[in-house]
Amino acid sequence: RGSQTVCGSKTGGIQRLDVLSLGADVLPEYKLQAPRIHKWTILHYSPFKAVWDWVILLLVIYTAIFTPYSAAFLLNEAEDDGGSCGYTCNPLNVVDLVVDVMFIVDILINFRTTYVNSNDEVVSHPGRIAQHYFKGWFLIDIVAAIPFDLLISRSGSQETQTTLIGLLKTARLLRLVRVARKLDRYSEYGAAVLFLLMCTFALIAHWLACIWYAIGNVERTGSERIGGMKIGWLDNLADQIGKHYNSSDRSSGPSIQDKYVTALYFTFSSLTSVGFGNVSPNTNPEKIFSICVMLIGSLMYASIFGNVSAIIQRLYSGTARYHTQMLRVKEFIRFHQIPGGFEGFSGRQQRLPASSGHAIQDDPRPAG
Repeated sequence: RGSQTVCGSKTGGIQRLDVLSLGADVLPEYKLQAPRIHKWTILHYSPFKAVWDWVILLLVIYTAIFTPYSAAFLLNEAEDDGGSCGYTCNPLNVVDLVVDVMFIVDILINFRTTYVNSNDEVVSHPGRIAQHYFKGWFLIDIVAAIPFDLLISRSGSQETQTTLIGLLKTARLLRLVRVARKLDRYSEYGAAVLFLLMCTFALIAHWLACIWYAIGNVERTGSERIGGMKIGWLDNLADQIGKHYNSSDRSSGPSIQDKYVTALYFTFSSLTSVGFGNVSPNTNPEKIFSICVMLIGSLMYASIFGNVSAIIQRLYSGTARYHTQMLRVKEFIRFHQIPGGFEGFSGRQQRLPASSGHAIQDDPRPAG
C-alpha cells in the first residue's frame, strides 16, 4: 500500500507538471521509475525546467514586441542624439543585454536537458543530448542570442550601422518558431486558442506598424536630400497635428508616441478592412506596402474568424450532445410507456445495482 501511495503521488506530480511544462515531450505516466541520469543533467519534466521555460517564453514575448519597435523607432532617435551617451545609458540597451545573456544560458541548459526519443525512452547521455540539440534548435537559438549591437563596430557611416543593427536584431524573432511549437499543445482548449489568435493578430499589426513607419521615415529623409515634395504619411501627420519637421532640427516633428499610435492605427484599420482614409499612402513604396497589408489582412481575417466559428461550435457541442441524449431518453420512455414518465424512469435507474449492467445506450430505440 505504501508503494501505491508513492506511485499515486508521482502520478499527480507529473500531471501537474504536464500542465505547467511547455515541452512537447512529457515523460509518459507508465514510466514512473526515476531514470538514471548523469551529473549536472536536467530532467525535461522537472519543476526547474518548467519554470525556466516560462521565463524564456516571457523573454521571447518581450523580444517579439520591443525588437521591431526598437529597430524602427528607437535606433533613429539614438542616432539623432549622437554618441554623447554610452551604451549602458539607455535602459533598453541594458535590458537587451540581459535578454541576450539569458538566451545564452538557455542554450547551455539545453545542452544538459534530457529528451524523449522515438522509443519513449528518456535520453540522459550528454553526448546524445548535444547531438540531438545540434540537429534541432541549436542554429536558431545561437543566431537569436548573438548581441549584434555590441559586435558591430561603431565606425563608418552612422546611418548604415543603425540600419544594419536594426535588421540583424530582428533575428531574435526566430525563437518565435520554437515557442509556436511549444504552445501548440494548448490547441485543445478553445478559449486558449481564441486568446492566442487575438494576440497573434495584434502582434502582426505591431510588426507591420514598425515597417510602415520605417518606410515613411525613409521616404521623408530621401525627399529632404533631393529637395523633392514632402507628400509621405509622416509629413501629412506633421501638418495635421501642427508639429512640422525642420531640417536644421533633427528632434522636430511628431513625437514617437504620435508616430507609433498613428502607424498602429493604420495597420489595424487596413488589416480589418475598415480604413477611414485619414492616414493614407501617398508615395509608391507606401502604396505597395499597403497592398501587401491588405492581402495579409484578408488571409488573417479568414483564418481567425474561421477558427473562431469552429471554437464556438466546439464549446456548444457538449450542450447539443446533452439535449440529443435527453431527447432519446424521452422517446424511449414514450415508446415503452414507462409509468411515472422521466422522473419514474430516472428513479428506477438509480435503484439498479452498479454491476447489473442495465445502462441506457446511445440509441435506446429497439432495433426492430
